[in-house]
Amino acid sequence: MSESNDVLDRMAPRLQGNWDERAAANFILGGVGSGLLAAMLLLSGVGAGRRWVTLLALVLMAGGLTAVWLEIGRPLRALNVYRNARTSWMTREAIVASLAFACGAVAVLFDWPGAYWLAGLFGFAFLYAQARILKANKGIPAWRQDTIVAMIVTTDLAEGAGLLSLTAFFWGELAPFSVLVIGLITLLFLRLIAWSGVDEWPGYLPQLRRMGAPSGTLKVFDAIEMQFLWFGHVAPLVLLLLALFFGWHWLLALAGILALGAGAWFKYVLVCQAAFTQGLALPRTPAHGAGEPGAGDQPGWTARQDG
Repeated sequence: MSESNDVLDRMAPRLQGNWDERAAANFILGGVGSGLLAAMLLLSGVGAGRRWVTLLALVLMAGGLTAVWLEIGRPLRALNVYRNARTSWMTREAIVASLAFACGAVAVLFDWPGAYWLAGLFGFAFLYAQARILKANKGIPAWRQDTIVAMIVTTDLAEGAGLLSLTAFFWGELAPFSVLVIGLITLLFLRLIAWSGVDEWPGYLPQLRRMGAPSGTLKVFDAIEMQFLWFGHVAPLVLLLLALFFGWHWLLALAGILALGAGAWFKYVLVCQAAFTQGLALPRTPAHGAGEPGAGDQPGWTARQDG
């Protein structure tokens, strides 16, 4: 292998190894739990099952935070996360998580309507903070896109509404059937727009392709694009329309499962499989000895698409 090729091999983007399945679990479980709190704020009634569903949301959020806590090299220093509220979205995530847990606990223990409202509000703040955590990672092209915020927020809300629709199969008084169906349809359409784009809104995947990205990142997303579209959006939307026509709760629950599963799968892929580093680029490739330098190159990268 020539010296020039050896240099280029070391420059190519690599799959990041700092965040593993435990970090993905935080975005999956924390996103579902906080999305459930937010979905209850938007769609839920005042039924008896609301206390148990709130408890489920808090358990999911706690599971996600515990997973990422286990990933820390020195877990006993976890409290240091609260020290950088002015600059760190991780700090803001921890703060709003604490507030969501406090309000959720009051809601579960005392069934106070205002506590449910506050828990949903802080749940939305939590999932927004998680989206901004990803965007702040400038060295990972799949995470730093402007459209990642809308993609994560709509994904978490759709997951939360999906889980709420599933729990409503057991506690029908949680929310009116038609409200759940229309709410989940709306959130799935918003997630599809955030993923594919429409008119002036570029969408996450089109923007990633247009701006340029590591070839490994695009290969991963190309591999899941159709499955995510059909199983995460088309199939549940068809089920929801049938549910609305026939009034069958089990179709709503099945659509909720698909919406939830597709979102969790996307976030796992985003964190663990598509998160390639930036890599390096050379304006001119080096030459051995007194030879002439070659043209510039950015190994392992799919170039920006103009237009």
